[in-house]
Amino acid sequence: MKLILSFAISALALSAQGLDPAAASKPATDTWATYNGDYSGRRHSPLKQIDTSNVGAITLGWVFQTHTGTIKSTPLLVNGILYFTVPDHVWAVDARTGRQIWHYHYVSEGGDHIGNRGVGMYGNWLYFTTPDAHVVSLNAKDGTLRWKVELADVKLGYFATVAPLVIRNHVIVGVSGDVTDVPGFLESVDPETGQVQWRWNTQPKKGEPGSETWPKDSDAIEHGGGMTWITGSYDPELNLLYWGTGNPNPVLAGDGRPGDNLYTCTIAALNPDNGKLAWYFQPSPHDVHDWDAVQTPVLFDADFHGAKRKLLAQASRNGYFFVLDRANGKNLLTAPFIESNWASGVDSIGRPIAKVEKYPTPDGALVEPASDGSTNWMAPSFDPDTGLFYVSARRIFSVFYKTATGKPEGWGGRDRNLWGNSVLQAIDYQTGKIRWSHELGDGEDIAGILTTAGGLLFTADNSQNLLALDAATGKTLWHLNAGAGMESSPMTYELGGKQYVLTAVQDSVYVWTLPATSN
Repeated sequence: MKLILSFAISALALSAQGLDPAAASKPATDTWATYNGDYSGRRHSPLKQIDTSNVGAITLGWVFQTHTGTIKSTPLLVNGILYFTVPDHVWAVDARTGRQIWHYHYVSEGGDHIGNRGVGMYGNWLYFTTPDAHVVSLNAKDGTLRWKVELADVKLGYFATVAPLVIRNHVIVGVSGDVTDVPGFLESVDPETGQVQWRWNTQPKKGEPGSETWPKDSDAIEHGGGMTWITGSYDPELNLLYWGTGNPNPVLAGDGRPGDNLYTCTIAALNPDNGKLAWYFQPSPHDVHDWDAVQTPVLFDADFHGAKRKLLAQASRNGYFFVLDRANGKNLLTAPFIESNWASGVDSIGRPIAKVEKYPTPDGALVEPASDGSTNWMAPSFDPDTGLFYVSARRIFSVFYKTATGKPEGWGGRDRNLWGNSVLQAIDYQTGKIRWSHELGDGEDIAGILTTAGGLLFTADNSQNLLALDAATGKTLWHLNAGAGMESSPMTYELGGKQYVLTAVQDSVYVWTLPATSN
């Protein structure tokens, strides 16, 4: 490992006081405390200096180029400093000027460098996960290494992409990996030492609740999956942590794992102090299409059909939008948010009912959506002012094949994607109806979403345009061709009475603001 420090360490870094523990429970303004801004996962900011009337006047404030890798992380903002990552790298940058404060380079020993979602923070300490499945802690003041601990064995096919979520003295981290049949888990480590506080296994051990949804001989034939790729959300009042899990393994080969295969493709509610499961809801039981349910569980309190509720909403990879009571996991609404052909209806507890004829076959089954899903890792947003849930969706087919492999499971599989187009959907959470749609062009849109109290929605399309839309109507109010695609999510903050909007494009960070005369 090596540490690269900027020669011009600013006074701003030297005076940093660390993250206020209460910041993540508040809407993001001068602090962006978690991957999604706050614990709710809504990615909605109360800032409104930049609004529908003046967004067309925003101009470039500064640019920071990393010269390495594509930025898929969302920066944290604490005391005027932005902290962001690509795999094996962390930067601290002055949020007003874009000047580098420090840069840390970790050298992974193997692993998958597919991406990294960002850092978590506890006091003056930063935490990030690595391609070789470690958790690393740095001093936020100068980027020096405090400790690193192994999260999982990279030789077994594990790696890590998730941005840690810090809840009190718990640093919550998850694992990635789909190459081998290793089981997934969620883990809490001590922020001071990195020691494991608890682990929740997404595949129950034999005899534990949920193990009956796997084959009885699952000890003889190990199955895996249920990876915890994407950062979850948290309700401080209920003291419940919400996290989505990935697909079961083998991915397209369901013959050797009859049953629902809990807790894969599941939204789980856990006690963050001990990792105990409070409730679960499974959007895709016995998945054979690679439809992770890791998409952000978005939390908001609102009226639902005349009653005040603590709600959780997810637009899932399988093409369905779910609204749950997050206190108990009861399903309140299930509705498609994009066209699909794989389900015949919804069962009594709100789960789509899969058509057996849409399972992979030797001749191939044409299924919508494809294995990449109707949505994926792209961050959604919920705007309490419009009452709309926004998600980047895709119209995409796959031909799913089942092929003999000679493995004990009996069958393997493969799929071939047939690309359609991408569209931004604004969903009425009360009904599941699409209020408006905004076309994003042919192919796979992978940009996340930000909404603000200025009535704006920020994202990007498939033509390399950064976009600001009217959140109420979907009308384009500002666009700029950035010359490359955005594979992360926008964020916004206010410092010194000035609002900034940040968009990461390929290996560069662009920050936008109003000219002085437009403020």
